This record gives sequence, structure tokens and C-alpha cells, in this order.
Amino acid sequence: MSQAARTGADFSTVRHRLRSIFGGSIGNLIEWYDFYVYNFFALYFAKSFFPGANPTAQLLNTFGIYALGFLIRPVGGWILGVYADRRGRRAALTLSVTLMCAGSFLIAVAPTYAVLGVGAPLLLLAARLIQGISLGGEYGTSATYLSEVAVSEHRGFYSSFQYVTLIGGQVLGSLTLLAMQQAFVPAELEAWGWRIPFAIGAALSVFGLYLRRNLDETDAFRKASLEQRGSLMKELLKHPKQILLVFGLTMGGTTAFYTYTTYMPTFLVNTVKLTRDQATQISFISLVIYAALQPAFGALSDVIGRRPVLMWFGVLGSLFTVPILTAIGATHDYLTALGLIMAALVIVSGYTSINAVVKAELFPAGVRALGVGLPYAVAASVFGGTAPYIALWFKDAGHESGFYWYVTVLIFLSLLVYTFMGDTKRSSMIDRD
Repeated sequence: MSQAARTGADFSTVRHRLRSIFGGSIGNLIEWYDFYVYNFFALYFAKSFFPGANPTAQLLNTFGIYALGFLIRPVGGWILGVYADRRGRRAALTLSVTLMCAGSFLIAVAPTYAVLGVGAPLLLLAARLIQGISLGGEYGTSATYLSEVAVSEHRGFYSSFQYVTLIGGQVLGSLTLLAMQQAFVPAELEAWGWRIPFAIGAALSVFGLYLRRNLDETDAFRKASLEQRGSLMKELLKHPKQILLVFGLTMGGTTAFYTYTTYMPTFLVNTVKLTRDQATQISFISLVIYAALQPAFGALSDVIGRRPVLMWFGVLGSLFTVPILTAIGATHDYLTALGLIMAALVIVSGYTSINAVVKAELFPAGVRALGVGLPYAVAASVFGGTAPYIALWFKDAGHESGFYWYVTVLIFLSLLVYTFMGDTKRSSMIDRD
């Protein structure tokens, strides 16, 4: 083959890989937007489903359903993980975005408590359970897909785009809230305006469905599918150490992530006493910068390894979580709050930027999506999804600082895992495929 032909072939390969990463990432962004707008607009629709005089009690009920949406995620991690390892990454990604579309549409048209009584929160719960199943399968499958289509020497960089787009879903949700706060008065948002972002999410999911139906399957799955065996759960249980590693390295990171992103707008309004508009602006700015940090940390892991980057998060998170959250809670200054949140997110980037590739590198292709998705979903459900609810519970009990120590303990436990685990960059199962 001539030099020109080899150059053309290499360019075609790179273009194909980038198209696959873009297609998988954008679908991921849409799914996470659909899931996160629930949190961003909870302050506006809580009373529509849970009428009462106590705003904190309304939020407890609303975030209780939010937590249940997380608790169902292991079911999604199991169902879609098996589906991805049996039928392909593309098929599972397509199914997950279809389920997310159905959940968003259901919330957009759901009647309120005044119309349907107790049936209204039950319908809201059903929609969140559908979305939780979708998201439970989305993480493991998209982490597997992005890791498998990336080349070995840049796998940390490319796989970091899972969290770029995950955070991007939050950014898009935050931007939607900012725009609607400018376009509508609070009374309009509380009456009917909160439905609009869910309708947008359902429409975006249709676009995501189109993108994912046109993705190419990974070579790793094609090879593994020729060797598929009996029960995938039985095969997965042959890797108990890896299962425990995924759970252990996740619990601290997922709790910190949801504390500084999902729960933070509520914290800034309820505790810091900033306005809703200020809280939304801080959330938007910090998330945009946070998303930009992920590829940098991912690329760093390609140079120095995965473990040192995880240790960055574990050590600094254990030392500074209580001081940072205490300082945020004590300030009433916009810029100070923004700076403290950004300091926290720089620390958390040590986990979020590479956690997908670390988990994917632990498992062989035949059980990779299930191995990544199921134990992650269990940890995210138990610790990440419940973080806003636990934070509000501590606040309602008059011991808000107890939550700061709760997050710190979980980060420290994950630090112990990082300390004793090997570096997956050097022992990657993807390279063995």
C-alpha cells in the first residue's frame, strides 16, 4: 500500500472513530438532560404533586421520588447490561434512549394532585422508574462503547467524554432553567411552565434515537459475540474482585458528584439563602467549567496512569469536603460560593473524568457492559441518588453538618480502594480483547 493510501486509510479510521464517539456522546447528553431537568425544576413543580405548607417537606417528597428513580437503576443496569452483551452496544443504547423518551413525555403530560389526587405522584413515580431503568443501563453501555471504540493510548481522553456529555446534560438543563426564568415569572413556572423542559427532553430523545440507530457496533463486541456462552450473570460472578472494585471506587465519587452538582442548587437556595436565579447561574457557570476539565484529566491519566488521578480525588476529597461545604454554607456571597464549588469540582474531576474507562478496563468484552453497569448502578443508587434526600434529612433534623461528614467518610472508603487497587491502564482487559 502506498504512503498516500495508508494516510487516507488512517484518516478514514480516525474519522470513523470520532463519529462513533460523537454519536454515543450526544445520545448520552440527551439522556442525562432528560433525567436532570427533574432536579432543576423540582423547586417549581414540588407543590403540584405534594401540596402543603412546608417547602422542605415538599422537597423531601419530591427528592424521595428522585431517589427511587436511582434505586431502580440496578434493574436497568442488569437488563440493559445483559442486552448489550448479548445483542450489542448499539441495540442497548437505542433501547435506553427510547425508555428515557417515554419517561420524559409522561412527566410532561402528567396531571397534578389537584386533578388526579394521589394518582398524580404515583404517575410521577412511574415515569421516574422508567427513566431510572433507562439510566441504569445507559451508564454501563455508554462507558463500554466509548472505551471500546477508543485507541489504547488515548482511551482516558476519549472515554472522558462520557462525563463531558453527562455534565453537558446538566448544563443544558441549567441553561433551560435560566432561559425560562427570564421568559416566565415564578407563578407561571409553578403553574405550567415546568412541563416545557420535559417536553423538550422527549423531543430530543427522538433525535437521540436517530443518532444511535446509525452507530457502528464495536469490534470488541463482534469478536466476543462469536464466543458467547450461557448465563451472563454466571460469567460475571467469575469476576468477584472486579465487581467489588467497581462498587468501592464508585461510592465516594458518585456521592461527591451529586452533592456538588445535583443537590447544590437546592443547597444554595435553602441554606446559603441565594435567590433561585443566582443559584441557577452559579450551577450553570460551574458545570460549564467542570465539563471542560474532564478531557484534561482523562488525557493526564493516559500519561501517568489511572490510579494517581483517582488518588488525587480520594486524598483531597477526604481532607477538604467538610471545610468546603462548611464555607459554602456560611457564605452569602455569590462569587465566594462559585469559587468554593469550583474548587470542589476540580477535586471531583479526578474521579469523574476516568471512572468509566477504569471500570471498562476491568472486564472482558463478553460481560463488560453488565460488569460495568450493574455494580455501578447499585453504588450510584445507594449513595449518589440518595445524596440530596439525605442532605435534606440532615437539614430538617437540624444537623446539616452531619451530611458533610457523611460525604467525607464515603470518599475516604473509596480512597482505601484506590490505594490498594492496581492501575487498569497497565492491565486493561480491553487491550487483551
